[in-house]
Amino acid sequence: MTDMDKQIDNSKPSVVRQMTNAVADFPVIGKIIKPRNKVAVIRLSGVIADQGKKGTISFHKYAPLIKKAFAIADLNEVALVINSPGGAPAQCSLISSMIRNLSEEKNIPVTAFIEDVAASGGYWLACAADKIYVQPSSIVGSIGVISAMFGFDKTIQRYDIERRVYTSGEHKSFLDPFKAEDEDAVKRLKEMQKDIHKNFIQWVRERRGDALKGTNKSLFEGDIFVGGKSIQKGLADEFGDVWTVMRAKHGKKVKLISIELDKPFIQSLLTGAVRFPDTDDIINAIERKTIWNRWGL
Repeated sequence: MTDMDKQIDNSKPSVVRQMTNAVADFPVIGKIIKPRNKVAVIRLSGVIADQGKKGTISFHKYAPLIKKAFAIADLNEVALVINSPGGAPAQCSLISSMIRNLSEEKNIPVTAFIEDVAASGGYWLACAADKIYVQPSSIVGSIGVISAMFGFDKTIQRYDIERRVYTSGEHKSFLDPFKAEDEDAVKRLKEMQKDIHKNFIQWVRERRGDALKGTNKSLFEGDIFVGGKSIQKGLADEFGDVWTVMRAKHGKKVKLISIELDKPFIQSLLTGAVRFPDTDDIINAIERKTIWNRWGL
């Protein structure tokens, strides 16, 4: 039995739970056998990208954890602890949709707790919850779409480098960084960003509803809000952390069940497949650090 299996208590079916609740009404024995409320805690921390690398959030990595959390017998609630600067929109949508579908299918509420930051895709994930808590210094929002890249066309000219690219299809070399910026290509990129931005706004409006306070311009043009301002704007509901809030809701004896990813290094030792960092790992780490630095973290 793995540590994860030990953490997840599936030993009590609902019938047993009902019988236990009935006996719990007796004064003395009830205090002894009264079942503890259970909350599954999923930590979503990192850049959102389907790279399978350490420090990233992806549907492939987190789908099994989400299923495992909602499969816990007699579960009272799922808590999402979020600390993410954002990332790939499709990954955000896939993860959030799975959370919502399981929440509605099993009638289990979901609550999000934002730590340092839930910006862009990080906030997309937070909106999968029925209620959002923040810290006074949490960074929330950045509801928009961004693409960033470098242009190397002048660099290769300076060093008299000839680049040869052969394509079938007029737009196959779309936004090639070694070519001069193409106005039509930029226009197409902005049209794609507009579509993704529209989907993002629709999701936030669907999930936050009448709680939102402000115009489209004040809410959905990429602005960020700190702690209390995010509550004023309706992007979050209250201040709170997972431990304090869940104890207040489900009692001091609430059982917080941490649903975690396997430790990659320990897993590699067990399988005999120890892998040391390569150039791609270093580049990916630098890229992730750059995204975090945007928020001063």
